[in-house]
Amino acid sequence: NGVVRDLLSKNTDRMTVEEAAKTFDLEQVIDRDISKLSGGELQRLSVAATLMKDADVYFFDEPSSYLDIYQRVKVARLIKELSIEKEVVVIEHDLALLDFLADNVNVVYGSEGAYGVFTMARQVRTAINVYLDGYLPEENIRFRDRPVEFTDSPPRADINTVSLVKFDALEKDFGGFKLNVEPGAVKIGETVGIVGPNATGKTTFVKILAGEIEADSGKLDTKLKVAYKPQYISPEFDGTVRDLLYSSSFEMMESGFFQTEVLEPLAIKYLLDKKVKNLSGGELQRVAITQCLAQEADIYLLDEPSAYLDSNQRVNAAKTIKRMMMKSGKSGMIVDHDMYFLDMVSDSMMVFGGEPGHHGIGQGPFDMREGMNRFLKAVDITFRRDAESHRPRINKPDSRLDREQKGKGEYYYA
Repeated sequence: NGVVRDLLSKNTDRMTVEEAAKTFDLEQVIDRDISKLSGGELQRLSVAATLMKDADVYFFDEPSSYLDIYQRVKVARLIKELSIEKEVVVIEHDLALLDFLADNVNVVYGSEGAYGVFTMARQVRTAINVYLDGYLPEENIRFRDRPVEFTDSPPRADINTVSLVKFDALEKDFGGFKLNVEPGAVKIGETVGIVGPNATGKTTFVKILAGEIEADSGKLDTKLKVAYKPQYISPEFDGTVRDLLYSSSFEMMESGFFQTEVLEPLAIKYLLDKKVKNLSGGELQRVAITQCLAQEADIYLLDEPSAYLDSNQRVNAAKTIKRMMMKSGKSGMIVDHDMYFLDMVSDSMMVFGGEPGHHGIGQGPFDMREGMNRFLKAVDITFRRDAESHRPRINKPDSRLDREQKGKGEYYYA
């Protein structure tokens, strides 16, 4: 209860209310009731209120949730600065962000809902590589069947140049917010990642493609079959997960291919007899992804499928979506903020920008190299590739590598 200003006023040990509001982009909502805040605004307020306190130890539980990549990097930098003089503990599923802000990491493995094992602390690079490899050498324990693999170069352009869907310049005006999307096309079998700040029209664009809302101008092929997983999932279905999924597609649920490629990696069999309304956020997300992929469609639209998922579930979800698109020859468009997730799932990239909350501009799809360069140049961060795992790692701002890559215009594949 109460307004944002009142909560911030309670904790002014390390910064003033005005400083906190400016740092965390809360100036526009400073006198708004906390109950009226969006998920991203509430998260930034929570982090701000914690950082404003003077304490010996600080705990942050999933500080990246609901934040776009711009806000994630800003929060990570502030937590990193805090850790120079204070003890800080962070629980985080965005591995690129964790790699950027942590010094040491405890890998946790186990069985969901049954047990968890905290391993000894390792230097952050080693810990994340061990986690992705799925093998703990000192303990001689393997907790992942196969290692998670990254490539240090962008995916080859698909030899299939046939477009599944083309769209003209699209425009949608809501009065206070206007979206302009430049002409583009999605090829058959292509998975397009969609990136950009919050409130720049990514979800609006996907809703236009899904037929949820109409563009004010611009042509779109309306004959395509579309499967759509929205950003916000409501557990309104009055029945079990089994009832929900079988009602979506009995044939796919009985298919051995679907069971192997989707149900098993997303661990759906453990949820089949649960009531949908009793599912946790992560369970509901996995079910929603499954329900989307179970539909017979030409193009699959998934809005923030990594939300609420832990690191392992994100890896499994990304690989599942990618495999389904490749093996079925269908196309996908994925909105997300997790860079590892996008790296694993995407063949190409659409980039959104503009003035958040007022005017959004969508461009692309571009090939991965150009798309990442455009996007990360706006964020003002560069990534290098780990020599061992080839995973992307955020460079320290203004480091030698950061300056060199910016000079070459190579923000991601360097």
